Amino acid sequence: MTTKPIEGSEPVEDRNAILEKALIEEYLEEKGYTLETLKKLPAEAAEKLMKEASQYASLKLEEVAARAHFIKELHDDGSPLEK
Repeated sequence: MTTKPIEGSEPVEDRNAILEKALIEEYLEEKGYTLETLKKLPAEAAEKLMKEASQYASLKLEEVAARAHFIKELHDDGSPLEK
């Protein structure tokens, strides 16, 4: 089965992808780089930094997911306060 885009609709970007990119940019900025300056580095150095940035983003995304799951559990398990 193939999915066809709906005419007249705008593509929706994955929220996790937006957050992942922001986290990668954050990591690079902490190291003194941007995605643009990374292109000027030797391939090995750029690849190493991107691997590190991807790992950082991955861990942060897992942290966000774990916190969201924990909060959902708190809300699901919580009973209403009675007077």
